[in-house]
Amino acid sequence: MPRASSPLLLAGLLATAAVAHAAAPAKFDATVPRSLPGSPRAWTYASGAAELALAVGVAHPRTRRVAALATAAFFVGVFPANVKMAVDARHGSPRARAVTLGRLPLQVPLVLWARKVSRDA
Repeated sequence: MPRASSPLLLAGLLATAAVAHAAAPAKFDATVPRSLPGSPRAWTYASGAAELALAVGVAHPRTRRVAALATAAFFVGVFPANVKMAVDARHGSPRARAVTLGRLPLQVPLVLWARKVSRDA
């Protein structure tokens, strides 16, 4: 059983997110801030591709340190999308508001996890 700080668990999380971006892109399109140039779908696919590349990098011991640092930066970079989701849900159901607000503080442990994986590499 892998440790909670395992790089393979982090890689699995990233790979799962990448697959989700490809399998259900419309869900992710809605989180793309309107201020970004281009189509939301392009950003959805690009972020999914980035997650897949990061997953591969974190999984491989040779590239783990740099890929885990890039993953921490990626988690910081997608934070505005999570804020947008929370703002968009303000008129939604109480459940939707709770879920989107609950996601915001989860970015902190994800960033810290990726940094730990990088330090331990």
